[in-house]
Amino acid sequence: MRFKFILFLFLFSGIWNLSLQAQVRPRIPQSGNPTGFPPQQNQEGEQEQKEESQGRKKLIDDSTKMVFGPKTSLYFLEKDVKRNRIRKIEGDTSLYNFHYFEPIPKSKWMYQDLGNVGSAAKPIFYQVPEMIGTTSGFEVYDPYYFGPDSMRYYDTKSPYTQMNAFFGGGNRNMLDLVFARNVNPRWNIGFNFKTIRARKTLNPNARDDNLTEQNAYALHTNYRSEDGKYFLMGSFSRMRHLVNEQGGIISPEIDSTSLLFAYEDAKVWLRDSRAIDLRQDYHLYHEYELIKGWQIYHVFDRRKQEVSFFSPLATSSDSAFFNLISPIRILDKDTTYNRNKFTDWRNEFGFKGDLGPVYYNAFVKFRSGRMISPNFVEQGSFSEFFIGGALRGDISEKWRFEAEGEYALPDAFRVKGTFVSPYLEATYTKALYKPTAMQQFYVGNHHQWENNFDNIGVDQIQGVLKADFKSLSLRPNITLNRINNYVFFNNKQVPTQASGEAFMVIPGLKFSANLNKKLFLEAEAFYTLITGDGKDNFRIPEVLVNSRLFYESPMFDENIFVQIGLEGRYRSDNLADFYNPAIQQFHIQNVFNVFAYPVVDFFLNARINRTRVLLRMNHINMNMMDQPGYFVTPYFTGLRRTLDIGISWPLFD
Repeated sequence: MRFKFILFLFLFSGIWNLSLQAQVRPRIPQSGNPTGFPPQQNQEGEQEQKEESQGRKKLIDDSTKMVFGPKTSLYFLEKDVKRNRIRKIEGDTSLYNFHYFEPIPKSKWMYQDLGNVGSAAKPIFYQVPEMIGTTSGFEVYDPYYFGPDSMRYYDTKSPYTQMNAFFGGGNRNMLDLVFARNVNPRWNIGFNFKTIRARKTLNPNARDDNLTEQNAYALHTNYRSEDGKYFLMGSFSRMRHLVNEQGGIISPEIDSTSLLFAYEDAKVWLRDSRAIDLRQDYHLYHEYELIKGWQIYHVFDRRKQEVSFFSPLATSSDSAFFNLISPIRILDKDTTYNRNKFTDWRNEFGFKGDLGPVYYNAFVKFRSGRMISPNFVEQGSFSEFFIGGALRGDISEKWRFEAEGEYALPDAFRVKGTFVSPYLEATYTKALYKPTAMQQFYVGNHHQWENNFDNIGVDQIQGVLKADFKSLSLRPNITLNRINNYVFFNNKQVPTQASGEAFMVIPGLKFSANLNKKLFLEAEAFYTLITGDGKDNFRIPEVLVNSRLFYESPMFDENIFVQIGLEGRYRSDNLADFYNPAIQQFHIQNVFNVFAYPVVDFFLNARINRTRVLLRMNHINMNMMDQPGYFVTPYFTGLRRTLDIGISWPLFD
């Protein structure tokens, strides 16, 4: 650990002290923002920049004051480069949503977790997977991993540093550090560092008795050749996510002295069990322009995920948990040590280009991988071959259509079409994708199975109407899903393939209103109706509502900008999935009703110059309802009344 820390300081010092003369951004063409929901005061978006007439000219205004800032430290995303729609985006310095610091609140609470930062989580609504091929199936810590798909590549005219710190009540802490700078006008390097130290909210026995301990970092670079024809983006990402599992609160029906809302005094099942998710990604994207408007490209990925769970059954009271929910012990009666390693390699070759307002792309992709475990008699491996392409037509600045698809030989595919206009946005997706490797084959101390599931089919239609008025914005929307052959974990914690189809109708409404120039009201609501023979395989709240009332105004001659408000969220009664830490999967259950409960938070965001601070009081309505608290997952309570603070401090020179 000491060596890694010294190495980190060495790399940081070396990059910081490079004798770099030029900090001019690469000349990458600009394009307009995609049409969709309005940014709503969020300054993150495309920023038009003028090209420097001299390569090494410093940014100095008429008063010789340095003007480095968000407009000179921009980032872009690989997906936009690949689609020939590169947007240069400013780092976000707005107050909007700043109090959403942790990954689950950032999703607008669209995940079911275990009530703490870094705990296992799953989406509330069904999501069509992006990967139609084989995946590991260990996904509960995906929200906390920032890999190649979310990597930001920078173009800075001065060294750029972003420091974000979140100090949650009860020692739920997060730290993010971003650094980037241009080596020359065509080459940028940088790194990200993230850490989580979140103490248990249920029954901690010491100040540093953490539920979650995460260390994650990434190195990234982008380079453009002098003639502008060759462009490269590369990154390395690593995350080690450790969770000291608790298994939930002991039911009062089992232990009459156990209380459901005792929080720090709660009685929990597990004390000595832990899970680790270790991930590494090597990623490279590069393209070359053969002739104007026509490029060839290559994408390389090498990914590794190691997942383990350990519990000393013979020497710990943790054995009582498994005696209750998973009494079988297949490999070892005294210790549970489940280990799985999933690796895959991907190479994608393709060409792309523009013919006037039309963008086109075609590719072939080779992918191979394996799932290995010391418990397997034979190691599972796979090889997949894909062909695919994309098409986009920009009818005008505000009207466009897109189509994309891929086919994995012999029997998996995904096609998606999108239409965007100032008044309507609609998408249709049809896919046939493979079950996960873990669903097909698994051997652990409490479970084992070998399946040959069919591919899962889905048809999805999504539509949004867009109506904007002087002080009101409305977004009626609807999602229609038809899902067949769905694979899920049943109440015996075993993967099962549904024999019937499920049909989902999810209408919703989002709106925002400016009540008196400085007072704003926002809300979104969704209603879910599920029918069909497979309806019981999905546990989605019938009603979900998020709302916010806030006041925003500059103060002290616009030296301070303040946003202050109340935020509420509500989910109706539902039999939410239970979580089994040994296999790291959520599974359906039929005994615990996660009852309906409105949660109200208070928040205060402020910005002084470019430094932002947040203050959030969670669950201010605690002990004001019929129930003294609420659950997010069976036997896992949500936060009690807790004060959180945070700060974001960007440096541009």
